[in-house]
Amino acid sequence: MKLLTALKYMYKSFVQNDEYSRFVLSEKLVKIIYPGYKFSEYGRSFLKDKKFAEFYEKYEGENVHSYDRKYLLSQLVKLTDHLDGDVAECGVFEGASSYLMFERIEHKQKKMHLFDSFEGLSAPNDTDGGYWAEGDLSASERTVRENLPDSGKILYYKGWIPEKFYLVDNVKFSFVHLDVDLYQPTYDSLAFFYARMEAGGIIVCDDYGFDSCPGAKKALDEFFLDKEEIIKVPTGQAFVIKR
Repeated sequence: MKLLTALKYMYKSFVQNDEYSRFVLSEKLVKIIYPGYKFSEYGRSFLKDKKFAEFYEKYEGENVHSYDRKYLLSQLVKLTDHLDGDVAECGVFEGASSYLMFERIEHKQKKMHLFDSFEGLSAPNDTDGGYWAEGDLSASERTVRENLPDSGKILYYKGWIPEKFYLVDNVKFSFVHLDVDLYQPTYDSLAFFYARMEAGGIIVCDDYGFDSCPGAKKALDEFFLDKEEIIKVPTGQAFVIKR
């Protein structure tokens, strides 16, 4: 950035309190510190969604790393409003994504099934790389229950995936969210839920596009090699619509 241009943006930022100028300055400064960082466009309207912002601050505070992913999840689940079938989540953590899903089914004839060890991640295998360790991302069942409404429509299954899946063997699903980070629980979840999805139902994998979760990507790529196309999105998620 040329000196005169930089001074112009600084003047607009700090004297005229111009948001766009602050955005441009921030972009240039970050690119100096971390050249590989990619900014998106300025002024995206979803960032002005006050209701979503209040929800996110309640669950995540100032950690904005999953802001776009949570927002996309809230939109994808809307696409299955018209379908029969329950919703499920594998890998609940503290319940933020569960809350977004519950909002869509609260007044429908659907239930939400939550599967988690509530003891953190299982042991990674060689496929999963070295980012995660056994026990990471641990949140207690009590924490999740405190974060979610007290509703008979929310069912909890404590145990390592897939040991409690048999309890919903005869249930059909319209929406399934997978956020288990590792190869084996991701593959086991796909192997169970895919056959139980309604036509038009959606399976979302939160971890597909992240270098920290190579096992999750491998599980989806292998499972859907001869099935529906995986839709990859720039948030790092991927999803599949059941035919």
